[in-house]
Amino acid sequence: MGKPVVIAQFSDLHVMTAGRRNRHGVDTAVGLRRCVEHLRALDVAPDLMVASGDLVEDGKPEEYRRLQQMLARLPVPLCLMPGNHDRRAPLREVFGDHDYLGDSGRIHYHRDVRGLRLIALDTVIEGRSGGDFDDTQLQWLDALLRDAPEQPALVFMHHPPVPTGFSRMDSIAIDAPSAQRLGEVIARHAQVRAVLCGHVHRSVQVAWQGTLVSVCPSTAFQARLRLGPGKFEASLDEPPSYQLHYWDGRHLATHTVTV
Repeated sequence: MGKPVVIAQFSDLHVMTAGRRNRHGVDTAVGLRRCVEHLRALDVAPDLMVASGDLVEDGKPEEYRRLQQMLARLPVPLCLMPGNHDRRAPLREVFGDHDYLGDSGRIHYHRDVRGLRLIALDTVIEGRSGGDFDDTQLQWLDALLRDAPEQPALVFMHHPPVPTGFSRMDSIAIDAPSAQRLGEVIARHAQVRAVLCGHVHRSVQVAWQGTLVSVCPSTAFQARLRLGPGKFEASLDEPPSYQLHYWDGRHLATHTVTV
């Protein structure tokens, strides 16, 4: 067995301009700073960081510039994905050196790290809280997995493709037809070890289509746990968190890190 692969995942960062707090009274930069500094102190540096959406609060260029400054302290390569709070044009403008973001349209790409394939998908419908997929992305995903059936893969996306039991967040998830079509693709490819998401502001795991859907908590704030109906509220007594995905060549272990 070679050296294990460690992938860090930050999600739902919701960075705002300096001095602002969100509608829950949270200065979202505080949690992100804590997560960055905790990661910097790890005994084993991750191979890669994936930031899985809701990078900023309002999709403004000045927010992305602040995000860029804060993430510059990370000692690892960085891959970005949009969430429903993001806007692709200013993201691409500020992070112009991230060629994988492309020039237009939805963002999808893959990275290989010592035999492990990381695949990023774009579920964002700009201006809406829920998400979906277009045919181009799903065809690209299917072909990518079909061409490397023996290569283990992790699929990253912002919106979970499965119900979590939190009805408010389930109502702004991926639409049912998109989830079904994605599920059909995933079910055809046994090398997908996990589908890794964000959006819910809580850690959630669901068995699905022969693999695992794992939802990363937020670096900014967690959502109050609601199994059933109820509005989205911040749980201010729960700490900022991120995840570390540890691949040893055979098994994937995911650690939720609270700071």
